[in-house]
Amino acid sequence: MPDLVLLRHGESTWNAQNLFTGWTDVDLTTKGEDEARQAGALLAAEQRNGLDLRVVHTSVLTRAVRTANLALDELGRSWLPVRRHWRLNERHYGALQGLNKKETTAKFGEAQVKVWRRSYDTPPLPLTPDDERHPVHDDRYRDLPRSVLPDTECLADVVVRMVPYWEDDIAADLRVFPGVLVVAHGNSIRALVKYLKGIPDDEIVGLEVPTGVPWWFRFDDDLELVDDRQLGDPEAIRVATEAVARQAG
Repeated sequence: MPDLVLLRHGESTWNAQNLFTGWTDVDLTTKGEDEARQAGALLAAEQRNGLDLRVVHTSVLTRAVRTANLALDELGRSWLPVRRHWRLNERHYGALQGLNKKETTAKFGEAQVKVWRRSYDTPPLPLTPDDERHPVHDDRYRDLPRSVLPDTECLADVVVRMVPYWEDDIAADLRVFPGVLVVAHGNSIRALVKYLKGIPDDEIVGLEVPTGVPWWFRFDDDLELVDDRQLGDPEAIRVATEAVARQAG
């Protein structure tokens, strides 16, 4: 029975400032570093109970890369092979990137911002290619076709880019290794969980993913989902999840 652990990066500097981040590359806060280490400690405890992580996948964004490194150090498995891919990146928030969530809510209204943040198929306003925030200006994507670089994304778009990565890379590793760790972002994790658990489009709006909380999925040998649970103190997880939901005010 292979194991998959999904981990949202620790708190980033823009999380702390309550800004829409998306593909903007920002680092962890001190709290975020602590969250990454705490996640590693939780995984180390489960390792003693049989969890055997053998390979790691991350996005190409610094906050996910550093979270993985810190968690693996705490876990005592800094030597694990790591695969990085843009398909694990956070949802691209288009023209919202860099804006304060509460100020944006005050300007456009709670209903509109909720649609932009949590609806399944409505993206925010797009960036133009000449905007310096557009990924065409980032060296890490210079070898990718322009057609795959988003101007903006809704969650449905993230599902479209995530499912092939699941099928071709993560699932392929789960067929070979007993355990796989994926360190990604709130919306790329939401997209994958929607697919794995078959969550309807109109219900995915209610799924929040707190930073630094490992989410353990167990599969049978045919990669059918058997069970899943979040690791850590349930009350602390509840509080952290509610905090994510309140970010836009």
